[in-house]
Amino acid sequence: MSKSISRIISEYAVNLKFNDLPQNVIETTKKFIYDSIGCAFGGYKTKDVNIIRNIYKEMGGKPESTTIGFGDKIPAVNSTLVNSLAIRALDFNDIYWKDDPSHPSDLIPAALSVAEMVNASMEDVIVAVVLAYEFEQRLCEFAKPGIRERKWHHATLTQFVSPIVAGKILGLTVDQMVNAIGINGSHNHTIGAPTAGILTMMKNTVDPLAVQSGVFAALLAQKGYTGTEKIFEGKEGFMDSFFGWDAKNETNSPIAMKGRDSLGDWQWDVDALIGNLGKSYKILECGMKAFPTEALTHTHISATLKVMKENNLSYSDVDEITITTIARAVDILFDPHKYRPESRETADHSLPYCIAAAVVDKKITTQTFSNEKLKDPRIWEIIDKIKGEASEEFEKMFPAKQPSKATIRTKDGRIFSEYLEYPKGDSREPMTIEDLDNKFKALSSDLLSEERQLEIKSMIFNCENLSAQDFMNKLII
Repeated sequence: MSKSISRIISEYAVNLKFNDLPQNVIETTKKFIYDSIGCAFGGYKTKDVNIIRNIYKEMGGKPESTTIGFGDKIPAVNSTLVNSLAIRALDFNDIYWKDDPSHPSDLIPAALSVAEMVNASMEDVIVAVVLAYEFEQRLCEFAKPGIRERKWHHATLTQFVSPIVAGKILGLTVDQMVNAIGINGSHNHTIGAPTAGILTMMKNTVDPLAVQSGVFAALLAQKGYTGTEKIFEGKEGFMDSFFGWDAKNETNSPIAMKGRDSLGDWQWDVDALIGNLGKSYKILECGMKAFPTEALTHTHISATLKVMKENNLSYSDVDEITITTIARAVDILFDPHKYRPESRETADHSLPYCIAAAVVDKKITTQTFSNEKLKDPRIWEIIDKIKGEASEEFEKMFPAKQPSKATIRTKDGRIFSEYLEYPKGDSREPMTIEDLDNKFKALSSDLLSEERQLEIKSMIFNCENLSAQDFMNKLII
């Protein structure tokens, strides 16, 4: 390649302007900001968010930007982590899943916190958010198979994107942006353990940590700090270290490796990462979550709810439930720890728990994962009746489709089944404004009056007329 991958990305990012964006991209970006701010209000009372917020309050520092809801003015690097974790805490924010999964909205605070610090416009924030989605989603299609299959977490992808988002707001030059990517890409490689077995607060925190460090990397680059230019394709760079790449000749060199689920030829799709930049916008392909659960649970929850509601079944009718899905969902969501979750973090990644709750309550909400609900005896009566079944046919359909078959056998011998290919919120079945309003209300009604909810919605959908400082000041409870 005549230019490094980081330089091609940086040139595109530095040169993208608000006026380049089609109106549908701008409006879609506002919807994701609206959804994400709602999720942040939902995370306001969570223990993990408040632990980190209190540490930063005790540390103090320059009052550069606002923590959403709380209103604390703290250094931008620190508010980025608090706000990103607040968006992520309930696992209710957006989802994009191809060869790898990601939650691009985790990156939105890298734009908001830095923009408030330098008093940038919300037009600048929109451009930075578009870049966040563009490169986070492209990275999900870069590794073949994805790095999640290679036993690493998708925060490993975010480390490359967060300095682009912050760097765009800071007005970095191309050379500075290259350095920022090289700085942050030299660390933050995150192992898959946070989403395996018994889950802890780190499940939701590793990606926000990669977002936070990207802000710091951009600030370093602005001051002249240097980073590895060929952080992707160079010797012992990302691609070389993760196998399937000839760094000397900078070409694919597929290697047969055993991943989490299967043996495969590991390689890279460079064109997926940097090809046809500006021809279309990946944010238009991202999905939103209709349930506050791990993304692979959604189609299964939808199918199960449909069976229960359409056939007027009660949890007491159920003798056995079989969820047919892809192999990786069985591996991630049905491992033994998922049958006895003791925390919200494990429960919302436990398909047996989610299905049991859906059968008992005929709905899934943020309260599904409360400490009280985790003790509901009806759920433990149902959960051991649920089993996962891997399908090679479904595996071939993924990720273009997210197929699920829910089969429920009743105690009197009746069998009911439902097949779905993608959940509500997928870009092919997008959430409506009414859906988003209902979600925002459910997440924020304990904190905001209906009048304030409408005020914030109006502000978000007209935000290009505001400065980032004005925007953030209106998100204080």
